[in-house]
Amino acid sequence: MAKLKQVYICQECGYESGKWMGKCPSCNEWGSLVEEVVEAKKPSLTAPSSRGAASSAPVKLRDVKIENETRTTTGMKELDRVLGGGIVKGSLILVGGDPGIGKSTLLLQICEELGNQNRQVLYISGEESVAQIKMRGERLNVHTENLNLLAETNMSFIEAHIKNTKPDLVILDSIQTVYCDDITSAPGSVSQVREATHKLMNLGKGYGITIMIVGHVTKEGALAGPRVLEHMVDTVLYFEGERHASFRILRAVKNRFGSTNEIGVFEMQDVGLKEVLNPSEIMLAGRPMDVAGSLVSCSLEGTRPMLIEVQALASFTSFGMPRRTATGIDYNRMVILIAVLEKRAGLDMGNYDVYVNLAGGMRINEPSLDLAAALAIASSFRNTPIDPHTVVFGEVGLTGEIRGVAMAEKRVVEAAKLGFKTCIMPKANVEKLPFIKGIKVIGVSHIGEALEVITVR
Repeated sequence: MAKLKQVYICQECGYESGKWMGKCPSCNEWGSLVEEVVEAKKPSLTAPSSRGAASSAPVKLRDVKIENETRTTTGMKELDRVLGGGIVKGSLILVGGDPGIGKSTLLLQICEELGNQNRQVLYISGEESVAQIKMRGERLNVHTENLNLLAETNMSFIEAHIKNTKPDLVILDSIQTVYCDDITSAPGSVSQVREATHKLMNLGKGYGITIMIVGHVTKEGALAGPRVLEHMVDTVLYFEGERHASFRILRAVKNRFGSTNEIGVFEMQDVGLKEVLNPSEIMLAGRPMDVAGSLVSCSLEGTRPMLIEVQALASFTSFGMPRRTATGIDYNRMVILIAVLEKRAGLDMGNYDVYVNLAGGMRINEPSLDLAAALAIASSFRNTPIDPHTVVFGEVGLTGEIRGVAMAEKRVVEAAKLGFKTCIMPKANVEKLPFIKGIKVIGVSHIGEALEVITVR
């Protein structure tokens, strides 16, 4: 019988220690080391050459065979875009997100779409009974005959069911509820999550089964469990958005089979998630006209240009320390833009509260929104509206210069398609931009020049 030993494992990064410490020396988290009992296995005396030598032998690149059908479309264009064209056979996909954001809803809708393609799907839940899953499926109109439900948390039983049924897709909700018999720690611990994921990875690669697992997130928004979990899987998807807002963004943080810059946009409705194929049109619906502090910018997520309304409010305050609040964009970036407006454009905003918001509950960190945010703040400060048919994008430097951005032509084409008449953009991009019918392009090189163009001051 293997000897048992007690170790202390960090629940954030997986660091192991023989004694308890208040602070993890690896990730600097306080109170994250938890005592666990593990088996001290003896080292194997068998030579590596005698254990699976044929399967681990090197193979020349030209001799490797690739199957003709390597991807399966999910029936959801937004999800296929994020995955790089569809689900790769035998891949391991991790889906994370805040509680109630819609992870289980999205996965059940995937089951319906793949089931209609005569694909066999096994949905394993460790948090709900099969009756509860059925109730949720009725609300989402999931009625496919090719969907099998299983309520189980024992990894040994899960492995047996997968080997017996050999489905095309396995969905496990969630990895934190599964436990392995040979590990004495509680479900959700670092050891349990790591071992369960390792077994699922071997199943997926060995039998050519695609496995999607749901991972909980911590209060900081990161995936719970060890960081090695993200390294083991092939794809990591984050489901983002505010719980009380209708729009959701599916973002690929890691993808071995596609780009990590693509996003998919969904709208939460009473019958489930609906794809938003044209986010720009939806985001601009109901936009106020001829109102100071409102401006449209164009962000680029992967290969998709997206028009977003940037709102700003500058309000006089009698308190000694003005308030700064940012929603949807980086707070520190907004503070820098206010400082640039004061130093380089002469706007005295020391006695003004400033609030910046991206309409629709979007969160974007691309620097191309700098110029739009700065001009929206200046518009609200001067109480002067900007032409509602104008779109603005560009990066603002500390000296007030306007720097060029990537793929400017795609942004201008998207703006012209939605009926915008004027585009204010970096002068460095205008020089390389071809003629685009229906829109006037104005190049600026300094924040002061941009303020003059929109007649804010």
